[in-house]
This record gives sequence, structure tokens and C-alpha cells, in this order.
Amino acid sequence: MRVIWEKEVAAEEIIVSPRPVWKCRSCPAYGKSPSCPPHAPSWREARELVQHYKRALLIKFSINSENFDEEKRKVLNYILKREEELFKGGNFYATALFPGNCNLCEECEFEKSGKCKMPSKVRPPIDAVGIELSKIVELDFSESVLYGLILID
Repeated sequence: MRVIWEKEVAAEEIIVSPRPVWKCRSCPAYGKSPSCPPHAPSWREARELVQHYKRALLIKFSINSENFDEEKRKVLNYILKREEELFKGGNFYATALFPGNCNLCEECEFEKSGKCKMPSKVRPPIDAVGIELSKIVELDFSESVLYGLILID
């Protein structure tokens, strides 16, 4: 995993709609992860939340797709670390969003028992809350990349 870039975007550029959430319904992780729908906040809640922020930090990561789960786990931990740094820097409402479902644990206890081992670390995916990533970054599906987003203030 490598950070390609981090850039600030105006929160007003973030479009929230039901379209990404509908795509979630076809994902194999739908309903199986504590971060994913129907456990994630609704797109309407997310739209209201985004309206209370002025800016966000968009992070682009390069990953080795041959080790996808391990690489993604590193990305999620990096995003959580950046959220904590922003919080400690005075952005008390810094809120991170993951690229896709949570896979912080190698084996998801939530899938077995409905109980998460790390509920304080789980964040919803960008698309699960209705954020249209393609409206704030040009997506190139030939790249092996992931994006994280942290609402800042």
C-alpha cells in the first residue's frame, strides 16, 4: 500500500444520493459487515451530515491487488490513523469513511455472531452512505487503487 496523494475537497462538492447505496445491494458483503448497509447510516443521514462540514480530505492509495485483503487492511488503518491525527489537531468531528466494506479483522466475527470485535474502529464505506465518489475524483478502473475520505470540519 502506498499513498499516492491526499487533497482537500470542499464539502459542497460532495454529492450524496441513493445511487451508490443501490449498487451496494449487489455486493457480496451486503448485510454481512457492520460497516455496510443496512447497518450503515442512510444516504439521507449522510447528506445532512455532509452539509455540516466545510471540507474533506480525499486520499488515493495504490495497492497490490494480488494481496487485496492485506493491502486494504493497511489502507483502513492508515485512514483511521489520519482521522485520529486530525482529531488531535483540533478537528473534533473528523469522520473517516472507508473504501468498501470493513475488513479490519482477518476473520469477521460479525459475520458469524453479529458482534463486532472492533466497533470503535468500524467506519461506513464511502458508497454505502451514498457519496458519489466519481463526482469528486476521476475514476480510472484500470488503476489498482482505493480511495478514503475524511470529513474534516
